[in-house]
Amino acid sequence: MADMSERPRLICAVIVVTAFAALAGSSALASAAGHQWRSSPPINIAHQGGESDFPGNTMYAFKESLKAGADMLELDIGVTKDNQVIVQHNTTVDSRTNGVGDVRSYTLKQIRKLDNAYWFSAAHGKVASSYDHDKSTSTYKFRGIATGKKKPPKGYTADDFKIVTLRDVIAAFPHTPINVEIKGRTKAEDISEYLANARVLAALLRSSKRRDIIVVSFKQPAVDLFHTLAPKISVAPGIEGIAGFLLLKQSPGTGVVAIQAPITYLYAGAMIEVSSQAFIDQAHAAGYAWQNWFGDDDPDSAVSWKKMVDRCVDGIMSSSPIALERFLKSTKSPRTCKLSK
Repeated sequence: MADMSERPRLICAVIVVTAFAALAGSSALASAAGHQWRSSPPINIAHQGGESDFPGNTMYAFKESLKAGADMLELDIGVTKDNQVIVQHNTTVDSRTNGVGDVRSYTLKQIRKLDNAYWFSAAHGKVASSYDHDKSTSTYKFRGIATGKKKPPKGYTADDFKIVTLRDVIAAFPHTPINVEIKGRTKAEDISEYLANARVLAALLRSSKRRDIIVVSFKQPAVDLFHTLAPKISVAPGIEGIAGFLLLKQSPGTGVVAIQAPITYLYAGAMIEVSSQAFIDQAHAAGYAWQNWFGDDDPDSAVSWKKMVDRCVDGIMSSSPIALERFLKSTKSPRTCKLSK
């Protein structure tokens, strides 16, 4: 979730919301249907498959994060030139692969030739430095596996380090919950790009029998369109939906099962607390799970994890699922987090 380009709009709304935090416990909304996503202790959600621990959004990352104890996978989708839904965080392939250009400029066959672990060098807990381009060649220990220049680790193949399709991820993990974020198509990130990708994603998922998938986007119109086209797949609200829910006590939208938000955000010199106890309680009272992710001002580490566990969040999206799993196993949730049967 941590694409910072949309944060100012989110926080503009939440700044106003914060002024009303004292009202969070009143005027409860009609309860959401079911508590499938409520959890105590919170589930370990591997953000991009744990992009600080493993090459993000690769099959290798997804498999390794689950071995490490992750309960759910988080990933982002883009759409190729030939309308194939692929797993990729950025609108370009420049920062993670040995290629250049927009995802939409490649066909699936072309994009599958790229090395999706080309720039990865493990910097546990520090996403940005895990993909620095200025390190010594020997630091990039997974470079070349995808292209056949290096032997893959035992139990893996070259394909596990390439850009993968969402269809293949869903097939590979039939019993693992998956969070799917709709991205745009260019750096401009016009709403039309999100809507176009939402349509392609809905065409892929509308007939799926899976009920353990959540689709989300920063752009609320993309979430709304997806839900209209694929109503059986659960969703999480975008910026407008979250703001309306927290401030106006409006429904965040039909099909919503969870609120996904950062912990804090620094805006105009003020630190805004989004994942406050009051807002989390409000979501729970209305029947929604609360799953948090980490913005630039939130350390994805034990200090933040402890705060979220104490506030009874239902899921933590971490780039470091290995360390998060160790933390969750050694940390008890407060009794107040116990779910009613």
